[in-house]
Amino acid sequence: MTTTDPDRPLGPPVHTWTPPPAPTGAVLEGRHARLEPLSAEAHAALLFRAYEGHDWLWDYMAYGPFHSAAQYHRWVRDTVANTDHLFYAIRDLDSGGWGGVASYLRIKPQMGVIEVGNINLSPALQRTRAATEAVALMMGWAFDAGYRRYEWKCDALNRPSRAAAQRLGFSYEGVFRQHMVIKGRNRDTAWFAVTDTDWPALREAFAAWLSPSNFTADGGQVERLSDLTRLVRVGADPSL
Repeated sequence: MTTTDPDRPLGPPVHTWTPPPAPTGAVLEGRHARLEPLSAEAHAALLFRAYEGHDWLWDYMAYGPFHSAAQYHRWVRDTVANTDHLFYAIRDLDSGGWGGVASYLRIKPQMGVIEVGNINLSPALQRTRAATEAVALMMGWAFDAGYRRYEWKCDALNRPSRAAAQRLGFSYEGVFRQHMVIKGRNRDTAWFAVTDTDWPALREAFAAWLSPSNFTADGGQVERLSDLTRLVRVGADPSL
């Protein structure tokens, strides 16, 4: 904090930072997950099959559920044509299946801010190493590109999403009341974020958790990711 008037403090200057590029859709791949720019032709049918019969996956989304492969195909085709966001399809390299999507949105390079959202993981992808690595890969790209702030927002009633944000190292920042009307219902929105100063420690936490040595022969985890990220978070969600 710097100022010449103690009654009117100003934030510190940001001297060495330059605005990062917008995401270009580079393929992101790790040991367990591969993320490709979402394509109606390449991914829609496979993703619809992974989501089919699980309408609850869309409860907190602004769209869906989809009741035919053609309907979902049209939605993907129209969605990826909107350049305000960039959707990825997520493949679990351990099983070989395409099982979810996530996107960059509210992309503000001039402010150094980007959000991850539209995360929808099929039951087969949930609670897998691929799911965690997919989030880590997207976060890593953002900070490596030069973003200063990486946001996660969700319906305040969506407790699994709030818990996931905390597990992944996002700090809780509060609730925006009556933030949206989604599918004719009120939505209060819980806000979480990671900053570039948090990222080095979180990168180490992800690497430690994803290490083969952190898992037993039957796939059980030795250390929980939430334990590895707890000391990085500066805000805890009081609802959890």
